[in-house]
Amino acid sequence: MILDIFFPNRCIHCNRIIEANLLVCNLCFEQIHFTHYDYFENNFVKEKCKLLFPIENAFALMQFEKENLSRKIIHELKYKSRENVGKILADWTTERLDFKNEKPDFLVSVPLHPKKLKERGYNQLHLFTETLSNFYKIPFSHDLIKRNHYSKAQALKDKKHRVETENIFSITQKISGKHILLIDDVFTTGNTLSTVAWEILKAGNNKVSVLVMAMDE
Repeated sequence: MILDIFFPNRCIHCNRIIEANLLVCNLCFEQIHFTHYDYFENNFVKEKCKLLFPIENAFALMQFEKENLSRKIIHELKYKSRENVGKILADWTTERLDFKNEKPDFLVSVPLHPKKLKERGYNQLHLFTETLSNFYKIPFSHDLIKRNHYSKAQALKDKKHRVETENIFSITQKISGKHILLIDDVFTTGNTLSTVAWEILKAGNNKVSVLVMAMDE
């Protein structure tokens, strides 16, 4: 309570004082560009994925435009030690994503390399994934996929290095005949998701769908 008095939670966009469990104020919330994608229909992220690997369904929560509020939100999650932002994004997702009667079998988040995990202190996708798992009653796995090489964030790579994804990931256990919902923060080139997806597809008679927090168009 003392911390709330002297260090109140503030909107990351306009700096207004807001409730402790919020990220942005009501006015700024209206500025977030949600995609309103239909998980089961063709949409921009699904069309992009189709060029890279066989995909069942796809959903992106927000648009990731330059100078957009969604960029600030992802930045808070990944670089400002605000792991709780993952839960907020998951809550926004559950309000907009309905699996109907076709829920995937597992939720699998893209892993960080152990060195990056130690540097950051947490995987920005874990709380997001766990919150979705609890809401939809779908099991999750943070260990199905292993990242073999340490690499820079996609946003810090030049175009040439973004396509260098050989042997970055490997699958850690046998899995077959499952529908995996692959989860990542931002869809940029799609190379990372594609590399992970192919590991899952090669492992057995599996299907892959994709869920990202934001879509960079």
